[in-house]
Amino acid sequence: MSDDKVVRLGSKRREHRGEETPKGETNDSEDEVLYCSFCKRPNTQVIKMVQGPGVNICSECTMIAVQYLILNDRMLSAEAQMILDAFWGKSK
Repeated sequence: MSDDKVVRLGSKRREHRGEETPKGETNDSEDEVLYCSFCKRPNTQVIKMVQGPGVNICSECTMIAVQYLILNDRMLSAEAQMILDAFWGKSK
């Protein structure tokens, strides 16, 4: 399993600041199977998984949520495109 398949929000911040990983938490995700807190699919069946403190969300559930928010809030298409570009890491 590739490390960039699971994005860990807390551990990346700690590594950037030079802090140690807390006891019981590991940076090794080679064999770890994580499940989306929303759809319950494992990270082996989705494009990406974002791991937060006590919760995980897969890329598919994230896109459903973003689409819902865009449609519900009636955002302008330019604003929606900026959000999607930021999510997928695209730059102009």
